[in-house]
Amino acid sequence: MGWWQVNADTLAGSRFVVSPLAEAIASLFSLERRTATHPGERAWLDAHLPAYRERLAADPGLADLVRAARGGRTRWIADFLTPTPTGEGDRPFEEFEEEVARVRETSDEVAREHLKMSLGGPLPAELLRPGIADRTADLLEWVWTRTVLPRWPRLRTVIEADVIARTAQLSQGGWAEALNGMRPGMRWLGESRLQVNTHDYPPREISGARLLFVPVTPRQGWVSWDASDRYAVVYPCSGVFADAGRAAAVPEPLGRLLGPGRAAVLVLLAAPKSTSQLVTLTGQGLGSVGRHLRVLLDAGLVRRRRTGRSVLYFRTAAGEVLVEAQREGEGERERET
Repeated sequence: MGWWQVNADTLAGSRFVVSPLAEAIASLFSLERRTATHPGERAWLDAHLPAYRERLAADPGLADLVRAARGGRTRWIADFLTPTPTGEGDRPFEEFEEEVARVRETSDEVAREHLKMSLGGPLPAELLRPGIADRTADLLEWVWTRTVLPRWPRLRTVIEADVIARTAQLSQGGWAEALNGMRPGMRWLGESRLQVNTHDYPPREISGARLLFVPVTPRQGWVSWDASDRYAVVYPCSGVFADAGRAAAVPEPLGRLLGPGRAAVLVLLAAPKSTSQLVTLTGQGLGSVGRHLRVLLDAGLVRRRRTGRSVLYFRTAAGEVLVEAQREGEGERERET
């Protein structure tokens, strides 16, 4: 299995980072895989797969390039395809153009070396043509512009909600709680060891390096590093956040206790959401949602946190207890009848 030796200072200095490029790369992998992992992704694939196939067909050898870079047989992604986010500065994320420029700057010589490793053997003739990094960056720009950018404000809110929830897990349960199951095969082993996957790779000593966690909405994930001073774990948002647009049923007793409108807001905040999301999901007016949030905040059932340009609301432990108690009570009454 692949694991990293991580000291306390590296964990304490780690941070969550939003990466538009990582979202585009994960979307590219989903298009290449061509099978949906949830109903929402099925609709997205149906909308974009025909154009993606046309894009590959228009550039001979591009399909070979993508397959080689993904490392399907070796399970090793070509390093130049997944540059590690910088995680620097006070901005919530880098612009896509800044990130993809690092892909484009890769020399043909370096790109080919990375592809040989991910392919696990000699490169086909089509991958010996010049401009490998340019072609890869052009495809990533196409994926970003056509399939991600139109949805980016909503996707970013889902990502930011995951960050808030992971941070809450960290504060309540420590690193083991926050990291276990972040991505398939990942778990905290103890003794300063973080298992990042189940592959048979040698361990890496990353104590003193900068450790970044990068959520994406597709069910994709990978690890990356630049030199020896910056490491990243790209992981899929938890299902509850990826499905954040789905309304939940309100227990009838909770509706009587708080009022149906306010109860609906509290139930929906199982995953962090913005005011605009709550307006859309509940069908209530902005003023009504705002009043409900104020009452819930004053009662200590909800908290809010600014992340990037958004203010997201989420249930407190008291709010969780109230909702779950009402659901359990409702379930017991159903069994009695």
